[in-house]
This record gives sequence, structure tokens and C-alpha cells, in this order.
Amino acid sequence: MLVTKTLHDIPTQLDPEGRALRIFVISPSIPRYPQAKFPGVVVFSEIYQVTGPVERFASQIASQGFVVACPSIYHEFEGPEAIPYDVEGTDRGNKYKIEKTVAAFDEDAKLTIDLLCSLPNCNGRIGATGMCLGGHLAFRAAFDQRVLASVCFFATDVHSATLGKGKRDDTLIRVRNGDLTGKGELVMIFGKQDTHVPRAGRDLIRTTLEDANVTLSFLEVQAQHAFIRDESSKGRWDAALTRSLFSFMMEVFDRTIGVDLGPPVDNTKPPEHVC
Repeated sequence: MLVTKTLHDIPTQLDPEGRALRIFVISPSIPRYPQAKFPGVVVFSEIYQVTGPVERFASQIASQGFVVACPSIYHEFEGPEAIPYDVEGTDRGNKYKIEKTVAAFDEDAKLTIDLLCSLPNCNGRIGATGMCLGGHLAFRAAFDQRVLASVCFFATDVHSATLGKGKRDDTLIRVRNGDLTGKGELVMIFGKQDTHVPRAGRDLIRTTLEDANVTLSFLEVQAQHAFIRDESSKGRWDAALTRSLFSFMMEVFDRTIGVDLGPPVDNTKPPEHVC
């Protein structure tokens, strides 16, 4: 499916300087059907904002029939341009990650979802995904009742609760309090060789989600951190594994937001079998 690209600058409330949030939107295009409507997906980036790899990842989702929105997460500190994949860029992105408040990250997510729901080509059925920092933000986006599925690639700082200013986020606290229970579907994907999220951290995340009865798929694969990044991955990119997990993600989105299933029914009773 063809795609088109637009951008939107959205005013924010929590930035004291009043700087707008730049959101890149990538939409499916069917020339003979200008009034077609599609589900929406928020793609949250790594600490480098919307880079080439993130835009390509988002474009692939859009080409499957989803309106995709990519927010530039560091609008409080600089423009919407991508931060370089180098030492200085990495230091800058990591610095911003703990200078921005968790509330500001959450506001950006809400505004991005608001935008998707307001677009004439979006039907209001929303999913989220992201990688690294963006994996954590996609996790937190699942607290929004409009988000029906989140697929989180190697989400950082969840186990350590160190996202945002003060390095004291409440992501797992909210899970324990039931803020995800009975809501949408969550997928967590980690590389077993990921030094950013060690085994004990992955075990903590999985146990916390399962104890809270969150609808969860938890995947651990033979890969390192950033294994889906097809540029400047420091030798960690695994194209075959990325393709496989992209298909897994699209199955989740097709099943949860690609079709309007209507209200759920009580499935606690065993089905009746007719001989």
C-alpha cells in the first residue's frame, strides 16, 4: 500500500516555554478511496527522536493499512530533527531522558493519540509500539483506555523505575495498582543478551504484569539491545529476527485494532460441545 507523509505541530501545556510537539504522520493511501479510514498506531522513538530507522519502521506499519504517528519526544530541549547516532548524540538523548518529567512524556502520548483520533482517515482504534525509551513510552501509553494494544521492543528503565526527571517513574507501581488489568493487550519483547535490561529486570517485569492479570505476551529472543535498528546498530541489527517479530506485531495489531469486534462477551464459562 502506498503511503503519504505530513507533519503537525501541537501546542503543549507542560512545557514552560510553550514549544510545540512535532508529530510526523504517515498514512496509507488508496487513490480511488479518498475517504478510507484506518486504525492508528503511535510509534515512539529511541532517545534519538524520529531517525531514519524509526521512520522506515513506521512506514512499514503504515503500508499495512494503519495511520502512524511519530512524536518528537524532546521538543522541550531542541527541534524535531533526529539526534545523531554518535557518542555526543547518545549522551544528549540520555541527558534529556532524565530531565524531562514523566508527566510531560505522558502528555506527549495523550496529544499524539488525540491527534490520531481527530484525523479524518483514522477510525479511532489505536495501538502503540516503540523501541528502547520508546518501548517504555508505548508501555505507558497502554494506560490510556483508547490504546487497545501495545508492542514494546526492549523497553528500558521499566524494571529500574528510572524514567524521567528524578529517575523515579511509577510504571510498575501503576501496574500493581491495577491500571492495566482488564484493559488492552501488551507485548514485551527483549533480547536475552540485552545489557540494558538484565534477566532479573525482565523477570521482574514479567512477574509484575502476570500477577496483575494483564493480557500479556512476553518474548525473549537471542538478540542484543537495538537489534531492530537497521542503521548504526553497532553490529547488533538482526534483519531476519526483525522481520519475524514485525510479523508478530502486525498479527497483534490486525487482531486487536484492525477489526472492530464489538463488545466482548463473558468467556469464563467453558464452551458447550455438541457431539
